[in-house]
Amino acid sequence: MALRSPEFLENPENRCPVVLLLDVSASMEGEPIQALNEGLATFKFDVEQDTIASLRVEVAIVTFGEQVKLLQNFVTIDEFTAPVLQAAGRTPLGEALQLGIAALEDRKKSYQEAAIGYYRPWMFLITDGAPTDGDTWKQAKEQIHDMVSRHKLSFFTIGVEGADQEILSALAPKEFPPIWLKDLQFSELFKWLSASVRRVSVGKLGSEMMKLPASEGWVCP
Repeated sequence: MALRSPEFLENPENRCPVVLLLDVSASMEGEPIQALNEGLATFKFDVEQDTIASLRVEVAIVTFGEQVKLLQNFVTIDEFTAPVLQAAGRTPLGEALQLGIAALEDRKKSYQEAAIGYYRPWMFLITDGAPTDGDTWKQAKEQIHDMVSRHKLSFFTIGVEGADQEILSALAPKEFPPIWLKDLQFSELFKWLSASVRRVSVGKLGSEMMKLPASEGWVCP
C-alpha cells in the first residue's frame, strides 16, 4: 500500500506540475520585472477560477540572478502565493535548468511513492539575456531534449527582448520552437499558460496533446 503524506491525503487529485524558470538578472530591472510579477499574479488568479484545476495544477519557481534559487517548491495553485520578484545579478541559466530538472524529478518520485497520477510536466524558461555560467546549459539541454522526445516533458523557451536568440533556438526542442515575447506582455503569456494547463488538468491522463489555446497577440511574428 502506498504511503501518502498529509498533502496527498487531503488532496488525492491527479497533478499537473509546472516549473517556471525565471530570469531575475539585473537587465530585468524596472518595467520587465514589474510586468513579470503582474503575470505571475494573473496566473494564480486565472487557474483558481477552475475548482478542479486549482487542486491539480502545481507550480514550482526557480529564479536565477544573483543566485539560483528554488524560490517556491511545488504547491497547488490554491496554496500558491505569487511572489514579488526583484532583479539583480547575472544570468546563471544553465544552473537554473539543472535545478529545475532536479526539483521536477524529486516531485515525480513523491507522486509515484504516493500512487498519485500526474500529467506530463510543463517547464517554462523566461529570459532576456544569455547564460553567464559557461556551457552548463548544454548538459541540461541534452536531458531536456531526451525527456521531450520520450513525451516526459513539455518545454517552452520564452525570449524577452535582449535574449540570445541563437542559444534559445539551440536549447528549444524541435517540438517546441522558441517563443519571442512581444512588448513585455507577460500577463497575456500567463493567461495563455493558465488556459492551457486548465484545459490539460481537467482532461484524462494521457490526453496532454489536446489542442492548446491560440497564442496570438503576445508573440512576436
